[in-house]
Amino acid sequence: MAVHAHPDDESSKGAATLAKYAAEGADVLVCTMTGGERGDVLNPRMDRPEMWADLANLRRREMDRAREILGIRQQFMGFVDSGLPKDGEALPEGCFALTELTDAAAPLVKAVREFRPHVIVAYDENGGYPHPDHIMSHKVAVEAYHAAGDADRYPDAGEPWQPAKLYYTNAFSRAYFQAIYDAMTAAGLESPHGEVLKELPDEPPRWPITTQVECAEYFPTRKAAMLAHETQVDPDHPIFSCPLELEQKAWPTEDYHLVEATVATELPEDDLFAGVTV
Repeated sequence: MAVHAHPDDESSKGAATLAKYAAEGADVLVCTMTGGERGDVLNPRMDRPEMWADLANLRRREMDRAREILGIRQQFMGFVDSGLPKDGEALPEGCFALTELTDAAAPLVKAVREFRPHVIVAYDENGGYPHPDHIMSHKVAVEAYHAAGDADRYPDAGEPWQPAKLYYTNAFSRAYFQAIYDAMTAAGLESPHGEVLKELPDEPPRWPITTQVECAEYFPTRKAAMLAHETQVDPDHPIFSCPLELEQKAWPTEDYHLVEATVATELPEDDLFAGVTV
């Protein structure tokens, strides 16, 4: 189970991993906490009044296409996008980020108990980036991981189930950007990743990579799923500047930090299911 804030997050953070495990026979579910109703239209080709007017429905249709491409299941948790407020701007009433934690986590606890995942993948406490919905998604994922196996908590959410492992995504590490920059430069290509490196802190991350899942074969699937989110992804964005075959060689994994486990495993890992027996 992967817990995400908005439609499109599942395709930009760990999508190749989801596609890989689904293709290998695992049952994979993405729980999307909000509908992405307050997102921006980031693709200039789609920045038209009729797109803005139907954005909520568009986001759901895009999510459905991405789900099909990845070969996974997906479920909306029913909360309203909080948007990304400007400095000093209040969050809108009734949004996900202002929901009481127990109310926000209840649908996810129910989903965990129904789906019975062995592994949950979530964001760290900064949400990957400090969007209020990403931060709240971290909180509810951690709450659900700890509460789903406790019969005394959320008693109306179904029979208890304790997942075996909790991971944080580590999708955009400094090491990744350095590897892509070096590969592009060595190939004689101009790389925008040098500018990204200038902005990243040059100190050890709080949540270092513990687990690298080799999934380069599914990078084309990941790209197709990202592009399915047409309103959110500009196909000309610098994120696509590295040729796929070069990225597959330079950094063939998607990366995670193992936060907690109820099973024995040795670090580093190359499999999210390491130590899990079914």
